[in-house]
Amino acid sequence: MPSMMIIVLALLLIAAIYTDLRRSRIPNWLTFSAMGISLLMQTWVGGLYGALFSLAGLGVGMGLFLLPYACRAIGAGDVKLMAAIGSLVGPSGVLSVAALSVLAGGLYALGAMTYQWGVVATSRKLAFATYGAVVSGGSTGVGDLQLPFKLRYGLAIAAGTLLVLLGFSPFGG
Repeated sequence: MPSMMIIVLALLLIAAIYTDLRRSRIPNWLTFSAMGISLLMQTWVGGLYGALFSLAGLGVGMGLFLLPYACRAIGAGDVKLMAAIGSLVGPSGVLSVAALSVLAGGLYALGAMTYQWGVVATSRKLAFATYGAVVSGGSTGVGDLQLPFKLRYGLAIAAGTLLVLLGFSPFGG
């Protein structure tokens, strides 16, 4: 990835983390600007192939996070952030970013639960929620997992992106 695209990606992530932590929002002006800049840069560098690469990454990034958004697990800003990242790293790159973001998000949630309730209570709540859901075929006990504060998923997306930039790949190779 050319250094200018890494700079755009870094600025996007820094601004997204800041606004997500400060206002619990990732603003449209940030994500849409990043998508536009990325599309222009990819087209400049790669011509038609670069434009298609950027658009495919944008579509895959958005598509991957639409279901969690529809289930109200994440916000619309998180979806648009993943789309903007996809427009920079392309379709295969955004698959890796999404997979590592989900892993980072799980660790983040587990850390937040442990911080809030302690190790023993968190273990009990998770075991009960899992066992209750399996036995009843529903979501028994999952309400016990509600934290009194909202997790900022932009942090997990930034962590997943950073891991990919550092060379980690959940798919090998």
